Amino acid sequence: MIIGIDLGTTNSVAACYINGKTEIIPNRLGRLLTPSVVSIDENGEVLVGETAREFGYLHPDASARVFKRTMGTDLTYTLAGMTFKSEELSGFVLRSLKEDAEVYLGETIEEAVISVPAYFNDNQRKATKKAGELAGLKVSRIISEPTASAVAYGVGDKNRTERCMVLDLGGGTFDVSVLEYYKSIMEIHAISGDNYLGGEDFTSALIELFLKRIDVEYDTLDLITRNALYRSAEKAKCDFDKADKVTVSLTIGDCSYAEDITVSEFEAACEPLLNRIRKPIEKSLRDARISLDDIDRVMLVGGATRLGLVRSYVKDLMGIYPDFYVDPDTSVAIGAALQAAMKERRKGIEEIVLTDVCPYTLGTEVMIDNGTFEENGHFLPIIERNTVIPVSRKERVFTAHDNQKQVTIKVLQGESKMTRNNFLLGSIVVDVPEGPKGQEAIDVTYTYDVNALLEVEVTVVSTRETKRIIIQNDSSPMSEEEAARRIRLLQYLKQNPREDEENKLVLLKGERLYKTTEGMDNDLLVNTMNEFEHMLTKGSRLEIERARKKAQDLFEEIEMRNGKKRILS
Repeated sequence: MIIGIDLGTTNSVAACYINGKTEIIPNRLGRLLTPSVVSIDENGEVLVGETAREFGYLHPDASARVFKRTMGTDLTYTLAGMTFKSEELSGFVLRSLKEDAEVYLGETIEEAVISVPAYFNDNQRKATKKAGELAGLKVSRIISEPTASAVAYGVGDKNRTERCMVLDLGGGTFDVSVLEYYKSIMEIHAISGDNYLGGEDFTSALIELFLKRIDVEYDTLDLITRNALYRSAEKAKCDFDKADKVTVSLTIGDCSYAEDITVSEFEAACEPLLNRIRKPIEKSLRDARISLDDIDRVMLVGGATRLGLVRSYVKDLMGIYPDFYVDPDTSVAIGAALQAAMKERRKGIEEIVLTDVCPYTLGTEVMIDNGTFEENGHFLPIIERNTVIPVSRKERVFTAHDNQKQVTIKVLQGESKMTRNNFLLGSIVVDVPEGPKGQEAIDVTYTYDVNALLEVEVTVVSTRETKRIIIQNDSSPMSEEEAARRIRLLQYLKQNPREDEENKLVLLKGERLYKTTEGMDNDLLVNTMNEFEHMLTKGSRLEIERARKKAQDLFEEIEMRNGKKRILS
């Protein structure tokens, strides 16, 4: 079976199509969402998800989160003395989802459809595919998140032409897609977005507002205090759905702070973020060459669209009530699972032909005559952004100098007219016969497929010499042998055993609550955790389960009381 996976900034989700319907695959803790967090514990074991998040609250230097934002870059994370790239951390998350799916479905999972933000560039998409390979998965397709959500929303179910706009505001990225459904074809007309705008930024805005109130600089806080502040602000942000006023609280040393923040104050603090939502919407409409009046439906997906201020802003901006009836946290995974079912040609699934577009312009460097002198460093587009893929385009260029012996074709990605402002993906060098400038012609062909695989072919017309490369965009300087050794290390690095997951989580959560709870609650915690730890060493399986349930119930009571204090204070 092929499963669908939404590899998210804040949470990740796996789904499948089984028994004639889509199902979200629960993780080993029975939850539908797996936090995209990785930690390395004191035993050198890899923790993923909620357990990793709890461990990170206590040991922030051994934990990583929000690493999706740095996919496809050279940035590394050091956890417990070990260094990892973003795709390697994502590989741990994907491996955990894969194992959960295998237990749930009772079969080996070897293949997946994985979603990415529509505005992810070629390098980021390759890094996502590599993360899947590190997890032991064949990535049969990379699907854009808004496209997957449109499938989940049932665009075209009524067998009519619809032109839709999907706004996907997740934990760390924002995507806009303009698409049209017509006769079982879902065509993307334009995409735009912001890879550094998401729910995490709205939490940060609340944190900045709180710190300004108490006159404390963020840089003066240690990692554990920062994590405690993040946890309080994240909870308060979600509480805005239930109240017009929330409380953010924090303890720094012997000082405790608690500040009431109203929804209007929060909206004012988030105004710059809301304004950043407008620009990609306007850009996608321009690229699609349509107006707002041409849009039949607006769909909201991504966990950050739960924020009332986001939904209100979109309604006022678009002049239309957006659809919000599919769970924004799971819609992408559901769409990916439906795409996987289409690939397997499952019965009961009407196949939809999904067309995607190239998110960025691809081209090469040329020299031009500006009327006064010849100038190097100009960008020649070969495949324009928002071109429907798969696509193959060819351009002919010529030698720029007399007696030139070689021509270097630079493969570039970006929107600037000057190559220095664009991203270099790779290059090909070909030999050419010497002669006057402009005499030798070189054909440059770019072929871009649905999985964002770019093939570049360069042919010297006179000699028919041809060179071809596939742009892998692997920024790692490692040799093939080093890369293979790294893959083996990551695949066999021991992960926390499934059967210990719930117990480990209870121990970590109890330790975290003990450090932030006072009075009778603290006494209850100590007694309950002592009983649980005793059962772990002496008790039967049933006794351990009872002690664990008792501890979990106590945690819920304490956090509920703390939550009420935040809302009512």
